[in-house]
Amino acid sequence: MRRTKIICTLGPATEKTDVLRQLIQRGADVLRLNMSHATHEWAREIVPRIRRLAQTAGRPVAILLDTQGPAIRTGDLKTNLHLKPGDILEFTVRGAKSKEQFSVDVNYAGFVKDNGLLTVVVLDKGKDRVRTKVLTPAMLGSRRHINLPRVHVNLPPLTKKDIADVALGAELDVDFVALSFVREKSDIEQLRQLLSRKKSKAQIVAKIEDQLAVRSIDKMIESTDVIMIARGDLGIECPMEELPIIQRRIVKKCIRLGKPAIVATQLLESMITNRLPTRAEVTDVANAVFEQADALMLSAETTLGRYPIECVEVLNRVAIRIERSGGAGYAKDALLENIRQKTVASAVALANSLEDSKLIVFTLHGRMARYASNLRPERAPIFAFTPSEQVYRQLALYWGTFPVRIDFTGDPDETIASAEKFLRAKKLAAPGSRMVIISDVRMGGAMIDSIQLRVVK
Repeated sequence: MRRTKIICTLGPATEKTDVLRQLIQRGADVLRLNMSHATHEWAREIVPRIRRLAQTAGRPVAILLDTQGPAIRTGDLKTNLHLKPGDILEFTVRGAKSKEQFSVDVNYAGFVKDNGLLTVVVLDKGKDRVRTKVLTPAMLGSRRHINLPRVHVNLPPLTKKDIADVALGAELDVDFVALSFVREKSDIEQLRQLLSRKKSKAQIVAKIEDQLAVRSIDKMIESTDVIMIARGDLGIECPMEELPIIQRRIVKKCIRLGKPAIVATQLLESMITNRLPTRAEVTDVANAVFEQADALMLSAETTLGRYPIECVEVLNRVAIRIERSGGAGYAKDALLENIRQKTVASAVALANSLEDSKLIVFTLHGRMARYASNLRPERAPIFAFTPSEQVYRQLALYWGTFPVRIDFTGDPDETIASAEKFLRAKKLAAPGSRMVIISDVRMGGAMIDSIQLRVVK
């Protein structure tokens, strides 16, 4: 059973019902809606369809709504600009007119105060324009993102578009909302307040995309529910040789502090047009699996690529093989700050000492299952039984966790018997398998966390 989860971004290549069905059947655990490109009408149509397909497949599939964030982008162009070295390209703001053959508008008024473009050199700047000379051949299309490394951009963490998109996510009951270009702890708190006002229980994914966020990574991890290492923009913002170190450091810190980590962007970039990945891509995926990141995310590979289903199959195949060879062992440094975490750690230690063991967690809010996942059990899969539909879906993101939705009864033994029946019916446990059970039981007027060891009959 694969423990590393797979996130697929939806787009023209994957929005048809048959392709969606195959993504879910082949192992996609989370489906991402990129609101930089998606419309509200499209989201309202596709979310119920995803939910129906997941229910038919009998698999928990979470939905991640990814906000555009305070991005600096070029405006709309009537046609793409085909640029060659030596061409003059002018960037304008506030709709200023340009006399140059090649020009594009930018949505950030402060742009004229900053240098730093990677493929052009700034020649001169005016009140509302920046003239540059192109250094490398390129094709510039509409709404392309602009990076300004080491510059603190004066934009709000949530734009008007983001606020409307988050409201849509609350309406559709999405499971995760990603905040793009997170710069400080207060950005996350602002989104959490908005979700609360919209009565959404979606968990927050903080996307680490620039040096400011990297420098404040401990506060980012502390404030959010999930961290995404968004290597596309991060790889432009930081020296490329630092990127693997940053990735490893963030994954290690996430496991230590008990928050899931997603490794994203360009995992299988060549498979946008090729049926097979490069060996370097396989090694990159293997490294993320060995580091025991919770999830791997596909972007263009499944939005526009020719082989979206094959991409999922490659991730699945590589992850299963690498997981068999062990992991980096970062969980040995995980902080155990409360009694519940220590109780779960005892259960995980017991499961690690037994062959053919299963960790069974009965959870209302998902907390105990998340604790177990964060400790990265060596062999035992984590079966998280919950009566909550949203917890059932959200736990699909967590490493090594296999959620099951069942109704809890007032009789703990009856609930355990239902869980055992489910596992046997799905051939996930056989007679003689050991079940390490984490649950709470009522004793008098108090709820007591307990660990039980049972053998499947």
